[in-house]
Amino acid sequence: MSDAETLLAFPCDFPIKIMGKTQSGFAQAVMEVVRRHVPEFDAATLEMRSSRENRYISITCTVRVTSREQLDELYRELCDHPMVTLVL
Repeated sequence: MSDAETLLAFPCDFPIKIMGKTQSGFAQAVMEVVRRHVPEFDAATLEMRSSRENRYISITCTVRVTSREQLDELYRELCDHPMVTLVL
């Protein structure tokens, strides 16, 4: 798929929401994956929210990506991670 077909112009800032069950190490695991693909990601920009009953947590990371391939690889690794329930 070409950049023209994605409707995104690269480089761009792209928000990714990652959800999983509330458990120790979840945020750190997500950060490790994000930093593998976007080494300059600033953890201070990470936003976390707990579900009403604290069973789930969502993390929003706005990453600066330079290509569709970089974004696809990041999504793929996040989706495959055993602690992650959903990636939007």
